[in-house]
Amino acid sequence: MADKTRNQIRFILNGADVALTDIAPDATLLDWLRLNRSLRGTKEGCAEGDCGACTVLVGKLSVEGLVYESVNACIRFMGSLDGTHVVTVEHLRGNGERLHPVQQAMVDFHGSQCGFCTPGFVMSLYALWMKTSNPSDAAIEKALQGNLCRCTGYEAIMRAARAISSYGKAAKDPLAVERKDITARLGALRDGARVEVGSGKERLIVPADVDDFARALEKEPGATIVAGSTDVGLWVTKHMRDISPAIFIGGLDGLRTISEADGVITVGAGVTYSEAFATLSRRIPALGPLVDRIGGEQVRNMGTIGGNIANGSPIGDTPPPLIALGARLTLRKGNARRTIPLETFFIAYGKQDRQPGEFVEAVHVPVPAEGTKFAVYKVTKRRDEDITATLGAFYLTEAKDGTVADIRIAYGGMAPTPKRATAVETALIGKVWSEATVEAAMAEYASDFTPITDMRATAEYRGLAAKNLLLRFYVETTGTRAPFQVTRNEAA
Repeated sequence: MADKTRNQIRFILNGADVALTDIAPDATLLDWLRLNRSLRGTKEGCAEGDCGACTVLVGKLSVEGLVYESVNACIRFMGSLDGTHVVTVEHLRGNGERLHPVQQAMVDFHGSQCGFCTPGFVMSLYALWMKTSNPSDAAIEKALQGNLCRCTGYEAIMRAARAISSYGKAAKDPLAVERKDITARLGALRDGARVEVGSGKERLIVPADVDDFARALEKEPGATIVAGSTDVGLWVTKHMRDISPAIFIGGLDGLRTISEADGVITVGAGVTYSEAFATLSRRIPALGPLVDRIGGEQVRNMGTIGGNIANGSPIGDTPPPLIALGARLTLRKGNARRTIPLETFFIAYGKQDRQPGEFVEAVHVPVPAEGTKFAVYKVTKRRDEDITATLGAFYLTEAKDGTVADIRIAYGGMAPTPKRATAVETALIGKVWSEATVEAAMAEYASDFTPITDMRATAEYRGLAAKNLLLRFYVETTGTRAPFQVTRNEAA
């Protein structure tokens, strides 16, 4: 156990220090704000991290200093807030009696009608404005991917977003002016102690560091590990599952590192999509557009690469491309570690190669070699903030004579686990990389996959889409036809 243990979750709410000694493992920030603090500007719309009506900002200390991110309060557990600064819409203020610049812009440009979603939009735009005072339209659209409005119309909100800086300067905003003070206050909360709140099974644990996490999980192998809670949150809000005892690891610095050595990027299991984006999109460009389509900004600020893998979902977005790239996974139990090919981690639906007390510590992703070709395509009903129907990832190495020296193809949404198309690969290897070869290999999809029909797609659609993604990869890597043009209205 850590040298010190305390029984309090400590954080800053707007301007006030908070210490909680009686909080359930499954208590959400949204419920606590509304029911315990009467801060009802934060709304419940979907209770699953889709609509953005519950958006708040959470500030945390990182290697870059104090960083504020928009998050979904409906699926953010209180146990994850230790050592953070929570900012709700009630904390926004302008000079004197004036509204905050974001709020005033929304008023003047008619960015609100019924108003239910408006606080969430305000908070998402606030987070963007604090990072980029004059954002591009693309940046605004990305920041608002996770905010839904059914009555105003987004163009009015876009006009408001473009105008915010005409109402004030981000550098003079209270969060900017008070940054040094808040940084010092958060630093004082980092006492190196393990947090344990509750007793018996009904308790939550926030480990002091990764070593302490390893010890805690060995002692409580049946505990629910909560990293970003973008999935575990729904276990509670939608499925009413008991997650006690819960171990919250989102704040562990030792799991939030990204490094590269010898052409391999090592991503700690606690690195969020937002934190991984810069490195992955720069070193493996095809991953950039994929990450941008995982949930909305709030989900990407919470969800972690390690959690997406450890969850084992057959429609998780990161495992197929990482499998195609030949990624490896480090698992840890106590002080013992083992590293395995990522594709072998997924055994069957709901079953992974992870022993009791063992956790995902890092994933190691090879950067594509020079001259190779890599692509990933995601098919959904709507382009943004939607769950995958099927996803294909392709990594091709051609020989000098134009034949396929090696190819790795992996899919999500086509089987009970993320899975390689080994029969298709075998049909392609050694053959000339041509349209005829690709079309002949498509017959092998029936050997690799037996997709199901569900609310996202029929089995027939998935089977056809999977084949066409291979054809798309061929076309885009050879330029033999006009390339596929993806517009904002297309699904893939």
